[in-house]
Amino acid sequence: MKKPIAGGTNGAVVVALPHPRTRHSRGLTRFLESERLLAALLLTPTVLLLGMFIAYPFVSGVWLSLSDTSVGNPGHFVGLHNFVKAWDDSIFREAFGNTVFYTFWATIFKLVLGMWLALLLNRSFRGKRLVRASMLLPFIIPTVLSTFAWRWMFDPTFSVLNWLLYRTGFIVTKIPFLSDGVYGMWCAIVVNTWRGMPFFAITLLAGLQTINPDLHEAASLDGANGWKRFWHVTWPLLKPVTLVVVVFSIIQTFSDFQLIYVLTGGGPANSTHLLATYAYQIGVATGLLGEGAAISLFMLPVLFIVVWVQLRYLRRLEA
Repeated sequence: MKKPIAGGTNGAVVVALPHPRTRHSRGLTRFLESERLLAALLLTPTVLLLGMFIAYPFVSGVWLSLSDTSVGNPGHFVGLHNFVKAWDDSIFREAFGNTVFYTFWATIFKLVLGMWLALLLNRSFRGKRLVRASMLLPFIIPTVLSTFAWRWMFDPTFSVLNWLLYRTGFIVTKIPFLSDGVYGMWCAIVVNTWRGMPFFAITLLAGLQTINPDLHEAASLDGANGWKRFWHVTWPLLKPVTLVVVVFSIIQTFSDFQLIYVLTGGGPANSTHLLATYAYQIGVATGLLGEGAAISLFMLPVLFIVVWVQLRYLRRLEA
């Protein structure tokens, strides 16, 4: 602000102006202290990482799916030709059906068994902490390592499961666990359930511990048994947590690759292929990068619809 200073020559009033450097420093200070700049500085590393590792690969995948790119060939734009060719492929349609079947049953089993285990771990018993810690082992062990162990258990020659069932008299001939398409798919579902159940159990257990015990006591005083208390008290309060866990499970299971690739490799005769493993076989093994990218992008609209429907339902519950 300008301040008049008396005592100038011939009684004139001298006006002192702020130094240009002072005005510049004040403006810079205000700019640096603004919340927008702080937010931009904090978000810049995240935006760069998302752009490098998510946005750029996604855009590159979309371009590959719209071109006839292959190994050693830069390719040209072909539009939706790769998508039409994939849909006309009988193996692709089988892989798509396998993916839906695999995701549906694996998610159902993980939800049911995870809920049962969470209710069990929510009780007070001796050694509860040790049991809770041991529940994380299937989730901690690397997928490839644990799947190799399951593959040895399902081996047609050295299968410990066949030996155990034969010794106990349940079977008289060996079960072709991985050499039959139907058995192979159900074996993959079993392994996926074993691996993903701890995530459901621990997450639902955290949700159970937020429920006020007085609600169960009031329901029991009104004559409600264990099933009614679960259905009318526990389950409604666990729905938001359950929906979030189910969404994450569907996304992870629908795009599963490692488990099937190690356990069956998509065989026998392409009967256990999922979209991820079939896209790898076409795009990497045979070198048709454009067609492989198109097959993998078929997962995007399905997952988008599932997530959109469940998030809308979650908003209705919160409202």
